[in-house]
Amino acid sequence: MAEIRFYHLTARTFEQTLPVLLDRTLQRGWRAVVCVGSEERAESLAGHLWTYSKEGFLPHGTKRDGFAEEQPVWISDQVENPNGAQVLFLGDGADSDGGGAFATVCDLFDGNDAEAVQAARGRWKRFRDAGHTLVYYQQDEGGAWSEKQRVGG
Repeated sequence: MAEIRFYHLTARTFEQTLPVLLDRTLQRGWRAVVCVGSEERAESLAGHLWTYSKEGFLPHGTKRDGFAEEQPVWISDQVENPNGAQVLFLGDGADSDGGGAFATVCDLFDGNDAEAVQAARGRWKRFRDAGHTLVYYQQDEGGAWSEKQRVGG
């Protein structure tokens, strides 16, 4: 059963946080899938990952690029695993059944949006009731993460 990690974004945006987490994922030799709310959003995010840093970029692809099985990071508007990823990142309120083919699911939600927080609480309850290990991370004012709660496992 997948470990579900909730990232409560308060000091940084999804666009600022995701590249850092993806970089850590790739450094571990893992692959990732990023699921967002629409195909347009996936393409916009793909453009961002090419240009977010002057020092480099994160290799990735989308449906438009093709060759999914060769992409270390696959960005989509659907929960799928065409690249054999170990980690699923969810943004824009995207949801999953709790992992399936993934070892880890990272649910990033905007802590400054009351509806996003409420929806994340609903997902937390659903995953807890299904028996998943859950970990809740919160950002401090400087953007650093601390584990605030762990349930199960």
